[in-house]
Parts: sequence; structure tokens; C-alpha cells
Amino acid sequence: MEKMIKVTGKGKISVRPDRIRLVIHLKDSRKNYEETLQQSAVQVEALRDSFVKLGFEGTALKTTFFHISAKYENVQAMDKSWKRKFKGYEFRHDLKLEFDIDNKKLGKILYVLAHNPSDPEFQITYTVKDAEGAKNLLLKKAVEDSKGKAEILAQAAGVSLGEVVTIDYSWEEIELVASPLNRMAEACRGITMSGDEDDAYDMNVEPDDIEVSDHVTVIWAIRQM
Repeated sequence: MEKMIKVTGKGKISVRPDRIRLVIHLKDSRKNYEETLQQSAVQVEALRDSFVKLGFEGTALKTTFFHISAKYENVQAMDKSWKRKFKGYEFRHDLKLEFDIDNKKLGKILYVLAHNPSDPEFQITYTVKDAEGAKNLLLKKAVEDSKGKAEILAQAAGVSLGEVVTIDYSWEEIELVASPLNRMAEACRGITMSGDEDDAYDMNVEPDDIEVSDHVTVIWAIRQM
């Protein structure tokens, strides 16, 4: 029977964020389905036009989720029983905008969102453009860590490492994001104006590095020295 050693390695990296990801949530309701659908289109186009004026391409604002559902409320009847009363339709439209880190541009975007009549909710996160490259480096470091530990254990046991038998990795999705700014809709109104010719908030945000880790389990064959 072939003798083996099983070692789990841990990879850890620190990545400097270079992209801003803005997620916007639009929500409203109308009496009938057609009006609700039309209202969603109107709000999205108004938002898109605002971003185009800031220098973005019209296709930069992308839909990530869209849904229309019937809206009801509970009403008490004369006999004290409760019934569901149809109120209309409600839409939810989620959109995403990504761009290279630029505090001046971010200040202009936050001003546009804070003064948008639709009063959208939004979240801002920082991420990296080459996410795949960062994840590959993380895996490499995890395997190297596994090998280093296996060599120490093998040397202490008086054996040597052979070939790799199996590599076990969970393939869980790793999010390379940092969120120094949470929901900004109320906070924006308290930020001082930049004083520039264009309407903007004065943003001075320097996000911290994104730290992520992952594990890889490697089984090695061992042999007598």
C-alpha cells in the first residue's frame, strides 16, 4: 500500500484596489403594470443620461436584476375579517457601474445620486480589475504553503516527498472587495462642497488593501530516504 501524507496549505494575499463598483437600487410603484414598467424605464434613462454627462458611455450602466410584482395590503372588513387588497405593481431595478478609482469622479456621482428625484439606494465597494490574476496568485501561494509544510513533516519523519497524488480545492467564490463606504444616501448631504465649477462632493477616500485567504489540500506520496 502506497504511503501518503495529506497537508492543507493556506494562501494569503493583500491586493491594492483599483476599481470602484457602484450598485444602485431603484424602486417605485404604480397602479397598473404598463405604468410601472414605463416608470422603471424613465428612471433608468434619467440616471443613464446623468452618467453620460459625467463622461461615461451609455452602456456603462448595466442591469443586474429587474422584477415587477403585484402589491397588496391587508384591510379589515366590516365583519372584522382581514382581506388582501390589490394596491398596484412595484418594480425593483438593480444596476451596476464600475470605473477606475477617481475621487473627483466619485464625488460627482454621489452628488448626482443624492439629488436624484427617484431617491435611489446605493452601495459603493472597491475591487480589483484583474480579479482572476489575484485569485490565481492566491492558489499558487496555498499550494506552495502545502508543499513547504509537507517537506518539513516528511523530513522530521525521516521520509521524502514523492509525486502529488491529489489536490483538493473547494472552488468557493472569493470576493475581492472592500467597503469603506456603506450606504451613502444620507451621509452625502453632510459632505462639504468641493468648490469646483461642476457640482460635486469633496471626496478624499483612500481604501485599505483587500486581504483574502484560501485553502488547498494536497496529498503527496512519501517514500523512505
